[in-house]
Amino acid sequence: MLFWKSALQNLIKNGSPDMAGLKTWISASRLRTLPLSISGAVVGSSYAYFSGSFDSSIFILIILTTLSFQVLSNLANDYGDGVKGTDNKYRIGPERALQSGAVTPKQMRFAVILNAFISASLSIALIWVSFGLEQLFTSLIFVFLGALSIYAAISYTVGNSAYGYRALGDLMVFLFFGLLSVFGTFFLFSKQIDFRLLFPASAVGLLSAAVLNLNNMRDLESDKKSNKNTLAGYMGRKNAKVYHFLLILIAIVLMIVFQTVMSFSNIMIFSWIAFIPLLLHLKIVYSIINPERFDPHLKLVALSTFAMSLLFASVLVIEQLHHSL
Repeated sequence: MLFWKSALQNLIKNGSPDMAGLKTWISASRLRTLPLSISGAVVGSSYAYFSGSFDSSIFILIILTTLSFQVLSNLANDYGDGVKGTDNKYRIGPERALQSGAVTPKQMRFAVILNAFISASLSIALIWVSFGLEQLFTSLIFVFLGALSIYAAISYTVGNSAYGYRALGDLMVFLFFGLLSVFGTFFLFSKQIDFRLLFPASAVGLLSAAVLNLNNMRDLESDKKSNKNTLAGYMGRKNAKVYHFLLILIAIVLMIVFQTVMSFSNIMIFSWIAFIPLLLHLKIVYSIINPERFDPHLKLVALSTFAMSLLFASVLVIEQLHHSL
């Protein structure tokens, strides 16, 4: 709350600070994280298409809203870790905007506020198009969920109660990137809940948590020096690798179980191609000793998750088109 009060007071008093260059802000937005963020939305949207409740306007707004949440989270993470000193010379991985000095704390704080308002505006537009005034109670529930998503995006590293410093990051990623993303997306289209989606929603959530776990294994030593408590930090690198294996293998099993339960045609096996790089990734991760070698695998797992969601979506579209002929 102190962050918001101080930020709003500065914004009202001083207006927009001198902003850094476009290239700097594109880098701060961390484009490589964006495909993973929309994986759950792609799964939920494709299932809505398969169920006959797809709407292109809702889909576009879902993607834009989800991307805005992710950019907001990235900027807030840059700000939170930057002002706390967590992003320092000991940290492995790409240099952050605040850490490098390319952006000042005041500029980053303004960017966080601006993106929070953009996220809120897109959320309201999405809710209006999906429900309008006819379903006021449902609209209010999604307004709350949108506000909760904005709060979660910021409070991961910002503030004294940042949950990312209390080993809750993995759980929150599973809930927001997996369950809320897939179930919420499908409900925006269909106004229904299909509990069979628990399988793919959990799979996307687990794989998203695997990306965070890789990040935390990479930064294990620097996080300890900065008093940032993560699940990987509590477990130690050896147990964190076992945990990583479980996240990915359980996700793969859940996707296979879902496709079996739904009795899709054999073409669904085509979507299993995305499992190959994940399995090869596990073989490499097992032998990693140097934490710097974890960094390229963040992109690999994130893109593999996105590829899985795209392949899954493609097969569902083909299934629906086949049924409609």
